[in-house]
Amino acid sequence: MRGCDVLIATVPTPIDAAQKPDLTALEAASRTIGRVLAPGAVVVFESTVYPGVTEGPCAAWIAEESGLLAGRDYHLGYSPERVNPGDGKHGLAAIAKVVAAQDSGVAQRLATLYGAVNGGNIHIAPSIRVAEAAKAIENAQRDINIAFINEVAMILRTADIPVYDVLEAARTKWNFLPFVPGLVGGHCIGVDPYYLATWAQSLGHEPVTILAGRHTNEAMAGFFADQIAAQLVPGASVLVLGASFKENIGDLRNSKAVDLIAALAAKGFEVDCFDPNAAAEALTDLLGRAPLAALPPDRSYDALVLAVAHREFAEWGGDAISACVAPGGLIADIKGLWRGRALPADRRYWTL
Repeated sequence: MRGCDVLIATVPTPIDAAQKPDLTALEAASRTIGRVLAPGAVVVFESTVYPGVTEGPCAAWIAEESGLLAGRDYHLGYSPERVNPGDGKHGLAAIAKVVAAQDSGVAQRLATLYGAVNGGNIHIAPSIRVAEAAKAIENAQRDINIAFINEVAMILRTADIPVYDVLEAARTKWNFLPFVPGLVGGHCIGVDPYYLATWAQSLGHEPVTILAGRHTNEAMAGFFADQIAAQLVPGASVLVLGASFKENIGDLRNSKAVDLIAALAAKGFEVDCFDPNAAAEALTDLLGRAPLAALPPDRSYDALVLAVAHREFAEWGGDAISACVAPGGLIADIKGLWRGRALPADRRYWTL
């Protein structure tokens, strides 16, 4: 990295066991940069943080290693990463990029740099703190919207009203937001709201709405496990389809599908898992047992649980679905992916 004019840090910013920001990787990256940084260079951070981290801790770590001061000897910038994993439509070249820097000249340099990748679709924020805050609220907003739908789903389940039918009717209004219930994990939506909440608390504000959304979404794996368990006999065999944190990727970080599998196993069920996208070794480490290598399985299960709506599962017809489930068995379709599919009368279908 020595001699580079621009250095971009994109390391993860997870949470610790207490759900507080873990800046360990960010510190390591900052110190690595500090050891090779040349005067006049620009250092850009893309990691999700709360406002003040880039110009505060990151600048301090760089200074300890380099002896250089931000804004005097080198320049700081911030451009939050926005790529949506598994989304072929909103890739790096197709999304608007927010950039910010300590002065307008550097901000314009970053706009030119990033604009070369996405056709100039750039928004220059007036300060690094503004750009940090914008990223922090983007994922928190999505988390809260999903939490609302998840809570609605739990209410409607109690009243025996199909939530997907309700959502179809509600979407006919032009400004109804098309969120759906489900498991909310991963390294962004399931994590970033805690950064915003921690920052708010440091300012003396209790982030009630943000943490309420997190509480609701964190509870969904247990809710689904309870709903499924109520329809099975003790010790039933269960095949769970999908283990990644979202559809069409293999990323297992903070996956609530894995939490669902663990919750079902804790209830005494014999649980197997199949995920066509996740690495078998990584999944074995998380589950404590190897996943199925292929489908159809060599046995029929008492229950089939669709936890993650991978495109491979979306293509299944009634024969493929029922081949995994013994007569009289349960097909639990958490995502509502198979609604309307023709299924044998001797299989039980359940969705929200």
